[in-house]
Amino acid sequence: MEEFRRGYARLCPAPQGSVLRRLRDPTGPPGSARLDLTTLGLSLETCGALGRLLPGAAAFAEVALGDCGLSEEGGDRDRDRRGRGWRRPAPSDHLGLLFQGNNLRTVGAEALGKLLRQNKSIRSLILEWNSLGVWEEGFSFFCQGLGANNVLQKLDLRNNQINHQGAGELAMALKQNSSLQELDLRWNNIGLLGGRALLNCLHSNRTLKRLELAGNNVPSDILKAVEQAMNHNQDRQAILNETQSRTYILSKEVMSLKDEKTKQFLDLMDTIDKQREEIARSGRMSAARVTQLQEALDEQHSIMNSLKAKLQMTEAALALSEQKVHGLGELLNATKQEQTTMAERHFAELQQQKQECADREDKLLRDLSAATDKNLLLRNQVDELEKKCKVQQDQLFQVKQDLTNTTAELKLRVAQAEERLEMEKKRFKQSLEDVESLRLKEVDHMAQHLEASERSMQERIQRLEAIRIALEEELSQVKAAALTERGQAEEELMKVRSQARLEEQQRLEHLEEKLRLMTESRDEAQNCCLKQKQMVADAQAKASQLSLHADGLRRRLEQLQQDLSSKEEEKVIEVNKVKVELQEQIGHLQAERTAQEGLREKIAALERQLKALSSNHREALLDKESEISMLLEKLRMKEADISRMREEEAQRASFLQNAIMAYVQGSPLGTRTSRK
Repeated sequence: MEEFRRGYARLCPAPQGSVLRRLRDPTGPPGSARLDLTTLGLSLETCGALGRLLPGAAAFAEVALGDCGLSEEGGDRDRDRRGRGWRRPAPSDHLGLLFQGNNLRTVGAEALGKLLRQNKSIRSLILEWNSLGVWEEGFSFFCQGLGANNVLQKLDLRNNQINHQGAGELAMALKQNSSLQELDLRWNNIGLLGGRALLNCLHSNRTLKRLELAGNNVPSDILKAVEQAMNHNQDRQAILNETQSRTYILSKEVMSLKDEKTKQFLDLMDTIDKQREEIARSGRMSAARVTQLQEALDEQHSIMNSLKAKLQMTEAALALSEQKVHGLGELLNATKQEQTTMAERHFAELQQQKQECADREDKLLRDLSAATDKNLLLRNQVDELEKKCKVQQDQLFQVKQDLTNTTAELKLRVAQAEERLEMEKKRFKQSLEDVESLRLKEVDHMAQHLEASERSMQERIQRLEAIRIALEEELSQVKAAALTERGQAEEELMKVRSQARLEEQQRLEHLEEKLRLMTESRDEAQNCCLKQKQMVADAQAKASQLSLHADGLRRRLEQLQQDLSSKEEEKVIEVNKVKVELQEQIGHLQAERTAQEGLREKIAALERQLKALSSNHREALLDKESEISMLLEKLRMKEADISRMREEEAQRASFLQNAIMAYVQGSPLGTRTSRK
């Protein structure tokens, strides 16, 4: 306020002392945004300075310039500059102007019309004790500005000398305006024609809640009709506020449900992604183990190839030894005598070697039998794994049966909900019959005011039709939203089920591939054992032929025994690895089973949520349908009342015609006409 006072003292060439004192000591409470200059005679310079300062000053919630003796020129300056400067809304977005008791006429009305056309922040305008209705042209311009304004809520035009033509202009402006809620026209000269014009404009204006017409020589029936129209507007505004609040609450609930659904869906997707990552890790581990087994088998193949090469070398050495034997035959004949003694010794040694070879063969046969037993154990374990896979398939079948049972339960609950709907419809019918009995009592009271009631009833019918159309549109929107949400939920369920089925099929295929690889590795191990048996038989045959070279054969046999022991150790290690892998696979299968149980629980929770959502949507739809049925029945009752009232009016008109004809015929004028 101090800055505003300084600006006024700077801009005004002759500042008024009363204005400075009022700005220095404001009348309102401290901190209030109100500029009060009432009962101060303002000069033209003061009006010009205020017109410059007010658009750029701090936002005032109210500007009071009542009884200031403003001239037409001063008021025009003040309002013109404020109209140009206040086109932007104030920070509070609410402004009140008080111009009572300033004798504003044509120029003032035109300036106020410009202000209302351009300004978007004025909410209340008090123009009491002026002369705006003296000149029709200025007041028509003011009414045009009022019709173009969609912000003003309160207008006070008491004691402004407004006649029936000005009332007609106001009626045209009210047809265009959609924001004015209170209009005070007391103590003017509106009369019968102006009252009818204002009453006719109320058919199209549905925002005006309060219209004061006292002291205007308006008939009582028109005043009552105006009061009824105002009551209808208030009822309609209350209904609109209730519907808006309900729609806002429903939209909030729908948004919260959508957020919960999205959160649950994201949680499901996270769990599914984690399960996929675990499956990928297990697949990688199994692939690494398979590669290790293949490398071990390749090493075994290389060892067998090296043994074959050694046997070929021994065969070549044996051929060379045979050639030497043929060359040394002559030397043998010469040394027979010496060899006879040595032969006996060699024969005893050979017998001992044969016994040792037989013992070694027995040991090899025992080792082979143990390896076959181990292979049988591996086959039994593979069979057990196949049985477990079958058990899992049976569990999947049981899950499908559970899903079918849940769908059947949902259908039963839908049937129960439909039965409840029928019961509620019966209750609504009974309540409607009670309402009809009350309406019949009201018809007697409405018969006294036929003309006013017909107009009000027509207006109500139009409003109810508009409300019904709006409610039908809202119902269609709600139904469409419910259908879309239900379709989305069903699609999400179908996606989750299809993903679960695909993952189970992939897991089964992965297990079948693992079993196939294990059977192939087992067949390769058996082939290796058979080849080793053949190698041992060949070695024994060659040992019998090479009895002469026993020392070399002993060394070679010892090497073969060492190779066989190393192979047996490798076989034992491989069997242990296979056992460990089988145990790990069993653990993975158990983990997958637990994950499937978790998925089942999540599916059940989703189905429960879908049931709750469907029940909520059905209840909302039932409420809307009940409201629509109530409105339709009210319309039917009103139409029946109107038809009865029209019939009664027609009967009364016929009675009046008959009475007039009888009076005319009974009068002396009627007798004269009959004599002529």
